[in-house]
Formats: sequence, C-alpha cells, structure tokens
Amino acid sequence: MESMIEVRGLSKEYRIGQSIDRTSNVRELVVRAFAGPFKRRAKDWSKPTTSFWALKDINFDVKAGEIVGIIGANGAGKSTLLKILSRITDPTEGKVTLHGRMASLLEVGTGFHPELTGRENIFLNGAVLGMRHAEIKARFEEIVAFAEIEKFLDTPVKRYSSGMSVRLGFAVAAHLQPEILVVDEVLAVGDMAFQKKCLGKMSEVSKTGRTILFVSHNMAAVENLCQRGIVLRQGRVVFDGETKGAVGEYLAGTSRPGQGHTHEIDLSEAPSRKRQFAPLMKKIELYTADDQPAPHAVQVGERLKVKIHIALPYETPRLTFAFCINTMFGQRVLTLNTLCDPELMHGSLSDDIILVCEVPSLTLVPGEYLISLYMDFGGEQTDAVPEAFVLSVLEGNYYGTGKGTFSGVFVAPHRWSVEQVGEPSLQNTER
Repeated sequence: MESMIEVRGLSKEYRIGQSIDRTSNVRELVVRAFAGPFKRRAKDWSKPTTSFWALKDINFDVKAGEIVGIIGANGAGKSTLLKILSRITDPTEGKVTLHGRMASLLEVGTGFHPELTGRENIFLNGAVLGMRHAEIKARFEEIVAFAEIEKFLDTPVKRYSSGMSVRLGFAVAAHLQPEILVVDEVLAVGDMAFQKKCLGKMSEVSKTGRTILFVSHNMAAVENLCQRGIVLRQGRVVFDGETKGAVGEYLAGTSRPGQGHTHEIDLSEAPSRKRQFAPLMKKIELYTADDQPAPHAVQVGERLKVKIHIALPYETPRLTFAFCINTMFGQRVLTLNTLCDPELMHGSLSDDIILVCEVPSLTLVPGEYLISLYMDFGGEQTDAVPEAFVLSVLEGNYYGTGKGTFSGVFVAPHRWSVEQVGEPSLQNTER
C-alpha cells in the first residue's frame, strides 16, 4: 500500500532563552531588519542560551487509510512533530515527505481569520487546502450542519467561543476531503456529544482511504479509533505498532523513579512540567489515617491527606491550586480545587508555604490514577505538572461485607431493603 507520510531522521532543536520569530507584516520585517545588528550586538552581553532536542531521529511511515495514534506524556514531542508535519515549523535535521493534501487541527481557531465570518472562513480554508470554489460550495451545507453553528454563520469568528471554533475547524477539515487529516488534543474542548460525533466522522473518513494522525491523552479513544500507535518519550519513538501494545507502553512509562517506596514525590525536576513555567511546586507528601505515610497508595474509602510544598517568589495574590485525578486512560474523574473551599483564605501569600488538602474518604474504585497538578496566580497559570505521579487505590472492605467493590468510578454508602407489595394470598396463609 502507498505511503502517505514518510518521516526520515527527523530532529528538532530549540534554544531556550532565544526568541522565536513570528509571522510578521511588511512593516515589522523592515523594523526587525533595521534593528537586527543592534540586537545581535546586545545579545553578546546576555546570558548564553541553552538548547534541547524536542525530537531526535524520528523515523516512520503511514500508509493510505491508516488511523495512527500519536501518544506520549506532556513534553514528549507530540506537538512539535505535528507542527513539522503541518509545515508550521521546520526541522533541524531530517525530512518529511507528504503524498497528498494535509488539513491540520492543532489548536482552537487554527487557520481562521478572526475578522471574517464563519461562512467566509469556510471558503478561505477550502482555498488554502487547494479546493475549487465549486467543491467547497457542494459540501458547504454538510459542514454547517456538522458544526451546528447555523445561527452564527455570518458572525465574525473572533466572537465565537472556543467550542464553536473547534466545531467549525473540525467540520471544515473533515468535510473538505484532504488526503491526510491531523487532529491534536484540541477535541477535548468540545462537549462529549460532539467528541463522539468527531470520532465517528474520523472513522468514516478513514474508510474512504484517507489517512489520519490522532493525538490524544484519552487512551480509550485511541484504542477505539486507531489501528496503530506511535509512542513518544523525551523526543524519541519508543514504540511503533499495534494500538493495545502502544497504550500499554505509554501507561508503563507514566510511573516515576522511586515510586512506590516513599510517600514523598519530588516535583522540582519533574520531566512532565511545562517548560514555560518556573518550578514553584517543590514536592508533595501523601498521608492516610492517623497521618501514616502513604507510599503512592491508599485503600478505597480511606482518608487521604495531601501536602504540597510551594516556594513563592514574591507576595502572591489569589493563589489557586488544583489536584486533578484522571484515569490511566486520561479521563478526568475528580478535581480537588482550593476555589471549592469557602473557608480557605484567598489573601496574599509569600515565601515558602505548604498547602494541605484532606479528603475524609477517597471513594474511587480500586485501580491506578494519574495525578496532575496546576497552580494559578490571580487567574494566570504559573506552574503545571501534568501526570506528576500515579496514585494506587487498593481493594478494601469498604462495605463491611468482606466482598470486593464492583465496576464503575466511585463507591458510595448505600442500603437495600425489601418491601412487601399487597396482602399475602389465603393459600400461603393456611400453609
């Protein structure tokens, strides 16, 4: 079968501390060219830049009609790979060969002109994909119906919500029949019904022989949709093969060094921390009943106490913290947020602090859960460690019956009783 995507020796190096050129108009280009010599001279006195390889020696082929899941932790190189495939950024080494037109949905509003209406952007995106006006017009009604934006079709896209932008972006990309469709985690913005519709559409699109690259942290969606999975870890391909094996490789890589032997998790050098943030979250401690240390595990229904050590660089107004619990397939099941506690002081804080969160009874069903941590100052995210560690919820005698728990997400205290309906029959009374 013909290869639609060929990737050979692909590597991408980024320089930390060096500004990244952005798309400019003519005036900005002239100003930048004039100021360039002065900026370069000033840079000699600045702190030297460091570099890291977001991707290193990536090799793979994707055949026509394949749906391939690209999975990996935050910082693994997924977004960089898709940007290179979509011609948004250039590789440092290696090359990519595409055999066909590609449509990419990498972030909300990708490819839209904010001042143009939804109607105008449909035709603009089609033209960018190389479609003739007649082809776009023939599919126009399908696109509008799928996106569910009929009432806002003649409204400028800048006034759309993120969900509306995603719906329109996906509808355009899926219906204008590119040979290759690239979809990033952006679908997480939509509601559950729309996500289900998108997954169904991608499955339908693949049956027409078109190729799809799908990036998601939702392992259930990856397993259901994709025939093949490519796992990235620290910029390298660590697995390329059948989807079930790819998901297993990804989940095996989510555990952290030393996990299971201590109740403390060092966050200062967490590999999944988003690179744009300073490491303000230093470590986490886990405790169960009677403040007993919990080495990454707690029994179902048991008390959980979490201590988060934070170093604040300056007096901080309105600190907000979220302790997020996801399944190993990436589905959010619970968020513990400081905003949900009306008694917590939301005034200014400074220096080193310890945030303490207590859950009287953690009623998740037994299994393993990915914990992600997020921190805001005054509504702006300042530190984030997605997939910081894995918490195990162990089987226990929650119901006091000696029986185990059942399927689902949560356990809950409940009672059963029997009520007699109607009077007993005469025949039964005589007996």
